[in-house]
Amino acid sequence: MVEAIYCYDTACVRFAVYEEGRRILVDIGEDALRDVFGACGGGESLLDSYRQHAPLIDALALERHHAAPGAPILLGIADFGAIPSVVA
Repeated sequence: MVEAIYCYDTACVRFAVYEEGRRILVDIGEDALRDVFGACGGGESLLDSYRQHAPLIDALALERHHAAPGAPILLGIADFGAIPSVVA
């Protein structure tokens, strides 16, 4: 089960990844979900886009966590710069 919510006030989807039983909270910006992953509607579309691409997004979130344990993680468009757009 994917654990994610849309946060209107911060224009992001907040989700959790787990490593060694630890819950790590991550935000991914609305712009990244729209421009990289093809979301085209409101909050539910953003959540669906995250869910469809969760393995890729979660892997990047864990990389960021390993680079700076304990620091807040906010993924944006620039974080996916080396990844070609997944929308056709």
